[in-house]
Amino acid sequence: MSEKIWLSSPHMSDEGYEMEYIQEAFANNWIAPLGANVDGFERELAAKVGAKHAVALSSGTAAIHMALKAVGVGKGDIVFCQDLTFAATVNPVIYQNATPVFIDSDLQTWNMDPAALEAAFKKYPEVKAVIVVHLY
Repeated sequence: MSEKIWLSSPHMSDEGYEMEYIQEAFANNWIAPLGANVDGFERELAAKVGAKHAVALSSGTAAIHMALKAVGVGKGDIVFCQDLTFAATVNPVIYQNATPVFIDSDLQTWNMDPAALEAAFKKYPEVKAVIVVHLY
């Protein structure tokens, strides 16, 4: 096969909006990690969902890490994670010195098996958090 198959094909708008924002970021010397565009996005997102605040992060891993910190997950805490996932799901658990406990996947959906999750709650009633990732 000679045709390239993209995992996620690059896409820019037909109107060229992206170039305008790139030039603005360079002109204002706000390339990363924050700036007026990110601040504006956070304000608009918070308003859209009816929240006081919203935080834009660099990745899903960073979002999971922040969520674990926000709920107080720390050393020795147990966190349930599905077993069929990307490593980035579990890495934030390790960053917090917590213990990941893997929950089996459902044979039909490949997502976390509700029956296995229920059994895990009985075995580990002190669980601090559950990370459910919908990959499929």
